[in-house]
Amino acid sequence: METLMAVLVGIAFAASLYMMMRRSIVKLIIGLILLSNAANLLFFTAGGLTRGAPPLIPEGAEAPAGAVADPLPQALILTAIVISFGVLAFALVLIRKAYQVVQADDLDQMKGTDT
Repeated sequence: METLMAVLVGIAFAASLYMMMRRSIVKLIIGLILLSNAANLLFFTAGGLTRGAPPLIPEGAEAPAGAVADPLPQALILTAIVISFGVLAFALVLIRKAYQVVQADDLDQMKGTDT
């Protein structure tokens, strides 16, 4: 299962980079969204795909009984979701303002502006 997820993460990263290299602003935003989702899948896959109980230690015990799930990948994914949402919101506002000034969707036309 980890091999399949690794291949899917690689495909998602490749597709996001391809979308971000296109000339359209909309495709750039789609690439950013796909890149953040690929990073989340990477954290999820790196943490392992094993099922386990919550990592709670019973009262009077020194270690949890049985297999437990690792909470670190879950915390990293939650942090990555919040950061990617902030980056996406900033990019949307920046691109909307740039489109209002230039009146074009093509990134090559935005290079030559002096405003």
